[in-house]
This record gives sequence, C-alpha cells and structure tokens, in this order.
Amino acid sequence: MTLDQIKPGESGTITQVAGEGLLRRRLLDMGLTPKTRVSVRKVAPMGDPIELMLRGYVLTIRKEEAAKITVRKETSR
Repeated sequence: MTLDQIKPGESGTITQVAGEGLLRRRLLDMGLTPKTRVSVRKVAPMGDPIELMLRGYVLTIRKEEAAKITVRKETSR
C-alpha cells in the first residue's frame, strides 16, 4: 500500500521510498525514510496535498509524491 492510499487518522510504517534522483533524495531528506512511523493528519478537499505527522513534526507533501512511498499499514488493536 502507498502513503496516498491511507485515510486521515490512520498510520503506518514506511517500508520503501521509490522515485529517482532528486525527488527520492528530497523525500529522504524530509525524513521519509524506511522504518519511520507516519500518520495522515489531513487531506485537502480535492485530495492534494496530504498533511502528515512524523518524527514529531508536520509535513505536507503532494499526492503524487506520497504515491512513491510504500507503507505497511498499522492494524487497530
């Protein structure tokens, strides 16, 4: 499952960051690295951008970028 498929209020752990070159480097530099827990806080009315919470800060990325990040969705306990 990719990060753009997770609904607001849900969370998961990043397993892979795809993309090439500068885009991939930028995503990694923003803290979107494997084994990082991330939760989706909000999605804009038209679906783009997506507001995330990770590593104690809020990050907003485009849906197109979120589609390049593979996550393992956390199941409710």
